[in-house]
Amino acid sequence: MNQKINLYDTTLRDGSQGLGVSFSVADKIQIAKKLDAFGIHTIEGGWPGSNPKDIEFFKQMKNVKLSYAKLAAFGSTRRAGVRVENEDNVLKLLDVGTPVVTIFGKSWTFHVSDILKVSFEENLKMISETVAFLKKAGREVVYDAEHFFDGVKADAAYALQTLVAAAEAGADCICLCDTNGGTLPSELRQIIRQVKANIKTPLGIHAHNDSGLAVANALAAVEEGVTQVQGTINGLGERTGNADLCSIIPNLQLKMNHSVMRSEQLKNLIEVSRFVDNMGNLRHNPRLPYVGEASFSHKGGMHVNAVQKNPKSFEHIDPSLVGAHRRILISELSGQSNILMKAREYGIDLGKEDSQTKGILQKLKDREHQGYEYESAEGSFEVLMMKILGKHKNFFNLHHYRVIIEHNGNTLESEATVKLSVNGEVMHVAAEGEGPVNALDSALRRSLIPFYPLLSEVELVDFKVRVLEGQEGTAARVRVMIESKDSQGQLWTTVGVSENIIEASMEALLDSIEYKLMKSKE
Repeated sequence: MNQKINLYDTTLRDGSQGLGVSFSVADKIQIAKKLDAFGIHTIEGGWPGSNPKDIEFFKQMKNVKLSYAKLAAFGSTRRAGVRVENEDNVLKLLDVGTPVVTIFGKSWTFHVSDILKVSFEENLKMISETVAFLKKAGREVVYDAEHFFDGVKADAAYALQTLVAAAEAGADCICLCDTNGGTLPSELRQIIRQVKANIKTPLGIHAHNDSGLAVANALAAVEEGVTQVQGTINGLGERTGNADLCSIIPNLQLKMNHSVMRSEQLKNLIEVSRFVDNMGNLRHNPRLPYVGEASFSHKGGMHVNAVQKNPKSFEHIDPSLVGAHRRILISELSGQSNILMKAREYGIDLGKEDSQTKGILQKLKDREHQGYEYESAEGSFEVLMMKILGKHKNFFNLHHYRVIIEHNGNTLESEATVKLSVNGEVMHVAAEGEGPVNALDSALRRSLIPFYPLLSEVELVDFKVRVLEGQEGTAARVRVMIESKDSQGQLWTTVGVSENIIEASMEALLDSIEYKLMKSKE
């Protein structure tokens, strides 16, 4: 049955409480705008009673016009023994002027007696009086029943009483929270049915992922008639995180036939996912369902062959529905189908019986045996393929290079010298850097920018080293992976392998430069 689902995003509040996550006021405003354009219905902006940053956020958001979303402020019920009209934290919820106010209260007897240390009756008054006060002020009120599922397991009658208190006080939605993330979907279903038999107020679900079940629990709750789903982008949040809206939204829309947003908005799913991680200075998880780089990637030769015949063979949806695209990975597990599809990406038409196809495949397997890894370093693979096919242009000739590392007292200095030629003109350049690789990169670019100014747009954004044969100790072969980015935001990765870390780094650097020059000439 298709029902109206309210998508409630708490990335800016609950998501920001996750390990390593921090958003500035400016970050939060940009994310709120992005979530609004994406089609989120309710955006929880923060807790104005807890910190000045959130107060400033709500202040600045008064000048931001949202097209789809309502803004919500988050807080708690009044404190024990304090009249609600005198409760500063409750008054701040009204001061920020959001149309929606979300408050949480205690549902679990353990939390009431051991954490709040108040009577069960006082806890019920704290809930009902706070909800009624906010409703009287004209706000839409969402009541988050914290630890509700654990509360039912401990004392079902009292847990339900807390919901009745909120419902009778006028709450617009009662959100059932699996705060510790330990509830199984089967338990959750039974408890929601019990709630629906006693409460007629619309219900929501707020699931944490401590058991890896947050998305499953959110979807199960919707199947039981819950109409508000709370979660965060990429599952950010305390401990192991919250329910991931980037999985919930496409599952609701594409698998469960609930129309939660327009199809053109859903195509922005990956963009929104990466935007939030970028704002939080977080590395995007490549293995996230739907939005991760690996979601629609194929590596095994038999899999690629099947996908080539019919994508449904190994893809559960059309990637374009969520703004994704199919990736064919290249490795020692590749078959001819991988090479053919990859060549097609590069605009090269090869046939299965083409000797060049077999040559590329054999070269690939030989190189991977030596320690190269091309499934992540597609920049190096494209350069390699073009060289094998004789389609690679020789942009410059490297004659030699040298790196000097000198320790002067308390400082370590690195200097690189590079000699190369472009169209017969020789360049001999030295440069210093924050380490030998940075020095090499600087010397290379100083040599080449006079001939290829676009290289001034390129920067190295990541550098990884892995020892391949640990038993050799310091003489072991190493693999260096370098990720580069240009001014248009395009990213590419290249690889180098050697017993010498400087040589491996130089190989990856050269591939990075050649890749950029090669793509600029297309």
